[in-house]
Amino acid sequence: MWQKILDKAAGQIAPGTLYVTATPIGNLADISLRALAVLRRADLICAEDTRVSQQLLGAYGIQAKLLSVREHNERQMTERVIAALAEGLVVAQISDAGTPAVCDPGAKLVQGVRAAGFPAVPVAGASAVMAALSVAGVTRPDFYFAGFLPPKSSERQRRLAEWREVPYAVVMFETPHRIEATLAEMAAAFPERQLVLGREISKTFETFLSGSVADVQAQVAADANQSRGEMVLVLHPPLERTEQALTPQAKHVMQLLAAELPPKKAAALAAEISGTHKRDLYDWLLQQKAD
Repeated sequence: MWQKILDKAAGQIAPGTLYVTATPIGNLADISLRALAVLRRADLICAEDTRVSQQLLGAYGIQAKLLSVREHNERQMTERVIAALAEGLVVAQISDAGTPAVCDPGAKLVQGVRAAGFPAVPVAGASAVMAALSVAGVTRPDFYFAGFLPPKSSERQRRLAEWREVPYAVVMFETPHRIEATLAEMAAAFPERQLVLGREISKTFETFLSGSVADVQAQVAADANQSRGEMVLVLHPPLERTEQALTPQAKHVMQLLAAELPPKKAAALAAEISGTHKRDLYDWLLQQKAD
């Protein structure tokens, strides 16, 4: 049965088309029949690292002409790809792992191909982002993908500060040599948030750590192996907050501060003084002005 599906997929491949093809992120079995059909049919395969891609192609007995398309030469190679498409060739684009053009080279190539009037067709498949989200237990349907966090601590902390009050999950990548510093900064920024760390997803040493950010930080600190490999972090949104009843004292403090400060600054300072959530104070002030 699967051979019929493979043959049907091969028959749907169109000449003069760029196929943006997802490949496994670890386990070689995580490749679609359609991806195999495209890679077998392709006259030219654009690869991030031809040595890495050759291992995947070799595992499936696929021989093809490889073209190295990396970040530093992507615009230059785009002209070669457009010329191949103009000749009616089938071109596939792959990255070292997962879906191309997402935190990997490929977006500029797709832009150039489309601008030249040729179609770019996605061949869906493995995604570290969706794999991590599927087992993170996030119940909201919306999320934000942040890519790799900034390498500098000051920039990273500014980025984390942007997510303190967001009502959705945030998915991000991090590298082994920065994971401990990042978790320490996240623990300070999100003391009450839940976190899932997926490591080496679909590979032999796949692990998932979960709990509060401090819990995950402790698990990584206790086992050096948890600082190795490719990592995806899923930061849960804040728990839904029940509105607090404001005390007369909290209202009085807010009124005094709001007379001298902008509402948001007044709410933040009043929250520290009264122990009341700043959003409740801010919302109360807006209601007072509306009334």
